[in-house]
Amino acid sequence: MTASDVEVLTLGEALVSLRSSGPLALGGPLTMHLAGAETNVAIGLARLGHRAAWVGRVSDDELGEFVLRQLRAEGVGTDGVRRDPDRPAGLMFLERRTADLSRVQYQRTGSAGSALTCDDVAGPLAAGARVLHLSGITPAVSDSAREATVFAARQAAAAGITVSLDVNYRARLWSRDAARAVLTPLAGYASIVIASVDELDLVAEPGTDEAGVVAELLGRGVQTVLVKLGADGARGYTRDGAQHLAAVPVTAVDTVGAGDAFTAGYLSGHLDGLDLRDRLRRAVALGAFAVTAHGDWEGLPRRDELSLLTGNAAGTTLR
Repeated sequence: MTASDVEVLTLGEALVSLRSSGPLALGGPLTMHLAGAETNVAIGLARLGHRAAWVGRVSDDELGEFVLRQLRAEGVGTDGVRRDPDRPAGLMFLERRTADLSRVQYQRTGSAGSALTCDDVAGPLAAGARVLHLSGITPAVSDSAREATVFAARQAAAAGITVSLDVNYRARLWSRDAARAVLTPLAGYASIVIASVDELDLVAEPGTDEAGVVAELLGRGVQTVLVKLGADGARGYTRDGAQHLAAVPVTAVDTVGAGDAFTAGYLSGHLDGLDLRDRLRRAVALGAFAVTAHGDWEGLPRRDELSLLTGNAAGTTLR
């Protein structure tokens, strides 16, 4: 994949995720996975046949090589990735504390990914893409990453590239007030804003209800506002009206990565020229696939598998 072939460009911090099936304090085996909101979206798009690329920094060691191998194996472009010899990989430890509750701990301060700069993203941006996807996680990890995120959004919007922003608030990284101060102006560059219900006040005035936030964003030039409702599906708003789509009923085993899968599904529908309802239908389908398997992205479908969750009863074996 050459830079000029990219349909969706993502940027951010990739993490090495170490997962435990029980409490971390008790020890036990850990399994190693690739994690990161933006890499999850890129993988979801690549599995559906779209040309997706990721920009970021990785450590110049075996863990950095692991990140690159995972992305390349999934067909994600990595030409814009820089190896950082001076900083370690960011780590995420995930423990399954109960059958219905997982906890996350990070070791990412001073990581290679947190050293992202405007110079890192300028070249890939200049090469062009149809969509630039950002999340609210990247500007939270460091000052330079925040500057790079704002720079990327501003440059892409000026070049006519569709900017997608998933709020993706992480309380362990910054306060709601700090997030709002960055994300509210950042949303002004976006054509697509994605948030869960409890994140909407981070891109608008505090205390504004959902209808008010949507009206404010659409009035600022945002074309589509998507509200993730978890098990209740999602709502999508444009100037032409609103749509609500229920979630696909599945047995959930791991909800980590579901929001990123939803985003990948929506952006896939956008690239394919689907209408709002069909974009939402693909988005909730990918969210359902994500929660049926362990890992952030491992359960995401190929394009010919999109219909697997419809028309097949639970427990079906396809022969």
